[in-house]
Amino acid sequence: MNDVVVASSASDSEAVEAVKQHHAHMAGTLAGLVDRVLDATDDATALRARDALVRWAEGDLVPHARAEEAAMYPLAHADERAGLLVEAMLAEHVLIVGLVGRLAAAPDHVHAAAEARALAVTFDSHLAKENDQILPLLAGKPDVSLSAALAGMHELLGGHEHSHDPDHGHDEHGDAGDRREAAPTSAAEPAPGGGCGGACACGESDGADYPELDARDVPHAIRHATIFGALDGVEPGGGLVLVAPHDPLPFLRQLEGRAPGAFTVEYLERGPEAWRLQLVRG
Repeated sequence: MNDVVVASSASDSEAVEAVKQHHAHMAGTLAGLVDRVLDATDDATALRARDALVRWAEGDLVPHARAEEAAMYPLAHADERAGLLVEAMLAEHVLIVGLVGRLAAAPDHVHAAAEARALAVTFDSHLAKENDQILPLLAGKPDVSLSAALAGMHELLGGHEHSHDPDHGHDEHGDAGDRREAAPTSAAEPAPGGGCGGACACGESDGADYPELDARDVPHAIRHATIFGALDGVEPGGGLVLVAPHDPLPFLRQLEGRAPGAFTVEYLERGPEAWRLQLVRG
């Protein structure tokens, strides 16, 4: 998902980037919602998490698939090199919709966890083929305007995942000193006392039992979109533990600008190898 795509026009290159960012946002949301199902300790908690996952899938994931079938797949299918691939992608859409239906009917924790995990694995594989095969194919065709075909399609382009990201396209490790001088947002004030904010060496809290997202494993180009997607799946009172390769002050400023006051942030660890932050939705 981090490969360079050679497009036939600047507008098509921008369209590819927008779709990839939206894919990353969706993958982050799905991962967070699935983790809630898998981490549940009883049927009642699992079924509430299942219902949240089904609502998102029916409201975002399935419409995304239908939009692809309407806008992207016909263009790709017209190319003889991609005919069989598109047919396989359509079959995966049928599988994804079926998994959502089976998830909605799951009667208990065990069945809900199985269907949720299957949905996550299928969607991850599906996105890889779209990002690595379908999008490069369409972007490289001079007789196809991908940007025109996708114009106005929020289901495919998203629209908010990286529009608030002033650091998009830049090395997050660069200008580290300048970034640390800037004051963090109100939702991201460091823990008082000047300590590590909760690192184990200080003997402070190691955080509630929230799902953990290790951003170090996410390609830089889609990192913020993936984290925002995961946070969008967090319900009031829930949280997420974010592991970052550096102090994520630029991201925290973006988060406050995107959702003012929505999350409280506590540092659990402050480097040097990793920064761990607990983000809880109020």
